[in-house]
Amino acid sequence: MRLGVDTGGTFTDLVTGDGEIVKVPSTPEDPGVAVRTAITLAGATEAAVLAHGTTVATNALLERRGARVALFATEGFADEIEIARQARPSLYDPFADRPEPLVGRADRHDVRGRLDGDGVERTPVAIDALDALDDGVEAVAVSLLHSDRNQAHERAVAEHLRGRGLDVTCSHEISPEFREYERTVTTVANAYLRPACRAYLGALDELADEALVMTSAGGLVPASASAAVPAALLLSGPAGGARAAAAIAIECGYADAVAFDMGGTSTDVCLILAGAPALAAQRTIAGFPIRLPALDIHTIGAGGGSIAWIDAGGALRVGPRSAGAAPGPACYGRGGREAAVTDADLLLDRIPADHAFPGLGVLDRDAAQRACDRAGVTPEGIVAVVDAAMEQAVRLVTVERGVDPRRLALVAFGGAGPLHACAIAAALGVPAVIVPPRAGVLSAVGLLCAPRRREVVRSVGVGGVDAARIAAVDSARELAGDGARLTTAFDCRYAGQSHEITVPSVSSFHAEHERRNGFRRDGVAVEVVAVRAAAERPAPLAVTDLRAVERQPIAGPAVVAEADCTVFAPAGWRGAVGPLGTWILTRGPS
Repeated sequence: MRLGVDTGGTFTDLVTGDGEIVKVPSTPEDPGVAVRTAITLAGATEAAVLAHGTTVATNALLERRGARVALFATEGFADEIEIARQARPSLYDPFADRPEPLVGRADRHDVRGRLDGDGVERTPVAIDALDALDDGVEAVAVSLLHSDRNQAHERAVAEHLRGRGLDVTCSHEISPEFREYERTVTTVANAYLRPACRAYLGALDELADEALVMTSAGGLVPASASAAVPAALLLSGPAGGARAAAAIAIECGYADAVAFDMGGTSTDVCLILAGAPALAAQRTIAGFPIRLPALDIHTIGAGGGSIAWIDAGGALRVGPRSAGAAPGPACYGRGGREAAVTDADLLLDRIPADHAFPGLGVLDRDAAQRACDRAGVTPEGIVAVVDAAMEQAVRLVTVERGVDPRRLALVAFGGAGPLHACAIAAALGVPAVIVPPRAGVLSAVGLLCAPRRREVVRSVGVGGVDAARIAAVDSARELAGDGARLTTAFDCRYAGQSHEITVPSVSSFHAEHERRNGFRRDGVAVEVVAVRAAAERPAPLAVTDLRAVERQPIAGPAVVAEADCTVFAPAGWRGAVGPLGTWILTRGPS
């Protein structure tokens, strides 16, 4: 048996290879409890493969529950993680602060020795002069200048520290790319997360013959390998949903779409072009630039559990704070007293008052009303505010990137996505909303059907583009083994630019630059700064292999409660049944 299990902030979802689903409340204090409960309820205690999307790394970073880390940096650069870049977090907000560095000042250490920009040694590294560490240090990050070009100094420092029994993360092992600030922050984040994630990821091996974990880039890797690079798991769960949404959109005839995943705690959106989710070389998570391959997923604190509140100026706000799995929205009847989005949907009759949900039973409408009255808010106001926030998120990944949403489909999933998708589509002129089968657990479906994938990046050094490409391809092939499908991409920019774009070929850079930025410079030299290689093995199971869900056409206004989600079609919308049992909702005469 093959299982896909996605741990979310509110629910933990499981899908079997036969298409059966299990949905249980998450257990934030120990996420593994909910995973084991779901596996037991599915009768899958002897599973062959477990494909898992985890929030352990994300939560550890957001809640600052990682290890105490010591940083070893090139002499004079130990404070770069605090100095950061010139850009402010919010240009017009004088009170916006950067997050506190993950390494305290006392735990930052200088390393004498220097390489030049081409990786040529100018001053030998002084191993004997490494500072002693305090007893409380749990992990070490080593990030030396220009180690993306020459790893010799970092290897020497790491060998010395590992000889003292320390858990060491080197930048050339995690993010071998130029830009020392981002590379150092990524290295520190990995060291910070590794002790916190190792035990949980290691325990997954007990739950199946083979345990795999989804990376932020949308591929599965062995749990043991993921434990070494937990910074690559910060978008683990959402990546599965984006992968599945792309496959569903193609089946329904839409190569270009937006994945719209509204769960209990957050909403994740991702642009899909030519059947593939957009990729990003770097994402900012919890205020930290993480320079590792990832699907270009934009996340906001807007979910079914997002709490409504009145700010100091008297304005209604929704989120980012969430009621989570415990106690959950007031209507769950578990002691929650604050009004959440799910309470508003229930009061607006978008959720049937008599429908029993797995693990929750019938929702408490009276408790939802009391919570709204207590907060001094209306359900209409809550829905309007949260819809506006999600509309802006979709606009960010489409309009602000030169893509017209009027030619896309919106793939709505997550427990609350199909409740709000039509309003978002109407606001942006999106012509169709696709509600997949098993929409409430689609991220778990994506995990179940995900490929095994490894990514490698190499900076272009004195050997040129060809040398970097060969090195990247050889490393990716070594990680994935023979038989994997290999692809390459190039980080390009016009000479003199301070940012680059990842493109499948150097010749395609001009057109992509024009699409994103509105202009091109055909006479200006194109500079390649890094080469990326990916090795992928397709999954033995595809989304199209799962048993189709039987649905009937619907005409709005209509509310349909399913085991894993609720679908709301407003007046003027009609839902035709598409491939695999999808609903394709379009606006038409009422």
